[in-house]
Amino acid sequence: MGLLDSLKRFINKLFASEDPNARGKGVKESKTFTFAYIPKNLDELKALPEASLDTAFKTTALAVLILCRFKDDPEAVYGMLDYLNGPDSVSNYTKGFIKERLEGKTYLPFSYFKGATVENNYTPSEPLTITVTSTPYSFDEENWATLYVTSAGADSPRGIKLRKKPSTGQWFITEIQCLSDIRLPVASNPWA
Repeated sequence: MGLLDSLKRFINKLFASEDPNARGKGVKESKTFTFAYIPKNLDELKALPEASLDTAFKTTALAVLILCRFKDDPEAVYGMLDYLNGPDSVSNYTKGFIKERLEGKTYLPFSYFKGATVENNYTPSEPLTITVTSTPYSFDEENWATLYVTSAGADSPRGIKLRKKPSTGQWFITEIQCLSDIRLPVASNPWA
């Protein structure tokens, strides 16, 4: 592909849409979600208004929320993630990845909620409140997005990659990138 083709693609992409949620337009946006409870199963998840999945922000917030249930019921988490994955099921690889990342570190998803700190062992305030943020590049590719959540135990935001299903307008998870290690909570830190 030549330089002219690359330039043409860039210009078409830049001016193709006036909707900042459809494609990247240099917009940074934050949405905050509040939850009274962590769903125990798929029915409770579907009862939440965010379960419409009509924005990438809602799907991202729900993904982090249901990961908080992992300690109590990993199989229920996988079932709820299947819903958030849309037409794709959660793969065995993804299940293994989540298990590896959260086993012995079930505090990790809680660290993304308001009030959680290293000092309080990542115990969030209630009701559970999470802020999901986009960057100017979050929606650069049509029907794809990467949104970010910030952990109290990390220096930079962590991502979740999503894909929009045009026929329904719903956003589904394709990759959970927010399960990297964070600072140990005080209760788990032998040096604290």
